[in-house]
Amino acid sequence: MCNKGRRQSPINVEPEKLLFDPYLRSLHIDKHKISGTLHNTGQSLVFRVEKDTKQHVNISSGPLAYRYQFEEIYFHYGTDNNQGSEHHIHGYSFPGEIQLYGFNKELYHNMSEAQHKAQGIVGISLMLQIGDTPNPELRIITSAFNKVLYKGSSTPIRHISLRSLLPNTEQYMTYEGSTTHPGCWESTVWIILNKPIYITKQELYALRKLMQGSEQTPKAPLGNNARPLQALHHRTVRTNIDFANTGASKTQSCPTMYKDMYYKANRWTSEISARGRERGLPDIESVFHSLP
Repeated sequence: MCNKGRRQSPINVEPEKLLFDPYLRSLHIDKHKISGTLHNTGQSLVFRVEKDTKQHVNISSGPLAYRYQFEEIYFHYGTDNNQGSEHHIHGYSFPGEIQLYGFNKELYHNMSEAQHKAQGIVGISLMLQIGDTPNPELRIITSAFNKVLYKGSSTPIRHISLRSLLPNTEQYMTYEGSTTHPGCWESTVWIILNKPIYITKQELYALRKLMQGSEQTPKAPLGNNARPLQALHHRTVRTNIDFANTGASKTQSCPTMYKDMYYKANRWTSEISARGRERGLPDIESVFHSLP
C-alpha cells in the first residue's frame, strides 16, 4: 500500500488548490484530561493513552461524520530548523509536526480494526513553530524528554488536555489520506489546523537529543523521521477559511462550495506586509489567509 496507494500522506498543501466548503463545521474535542505513556520506539516518539482509562476523549464534528476516540500522538521533527514536519504548506516545512490519531468508535472496536477500514482513522496535524511562549500543555510532555532518551524507554504522562494542546483557531484544511507510519493505510481523514503551536528552542534541543538506539549503542538521532511527500492524485483539499466573505456568507441562504477564492501562505521569516494589514488580513500566526 505504501508504494502503490493513490491516497497517501503526507502532502504539500498548495493554496491555489484549496476548495472552500461552507458546510465544514468547527472541530470538537472533549475537554476532560487524559493520561498515558510516552514511548521512544526507536523510530518515533509516541504518546499512547492508558488502555484502562474510564473516560475517553472523543473527536467529532468538523469534516467528520462519526465520533472518533483519541488513542495516540506521533512526533515528527528535524535535526535542524529547516525541516521536520511531514505535511508542507506551499513548499514550506515547519521544524516539527504533532499528529493526534483517533479511531472511528461508532463503526469499529479499536485502532487495529479501524486502520484498515474506510473512515477508520482521524489524524489532526499540529505544526510546530519556534517561539518564546511555548504551549503550556506541550510543556507537560517536553519536560519528560530526558526520560525517553533511548529506544525502548518510556515514562508516564499525567493529565493532559488535548483541547488545550490545540492552537486557538477554528480554521483548518482537510483531505482523505493515509497513516504516515508503516502500513500506510488509506483510511485517514486528515485535519490540518491553520495555526501552529509553539515550542521553545530549549525544548526543541531536548527533543533532538533523543536517539534511535540504546544507551550502549545510541545510533543516530531520532529526528528527521518524516515520510517523504506523496502525490495528491486528483484529491481535493477542502477548507473552511473564508476571511474575505464572512459577512456575505451569513446572508446567503444557500452557501456553495467554490474555488474562486485566492489563498496565500504567510511568510514565517518576515512580518506581514503593510498592504496586507490595510486589507484586514489575519496576523502572521495563520498558515493560510484568503485574499478578497
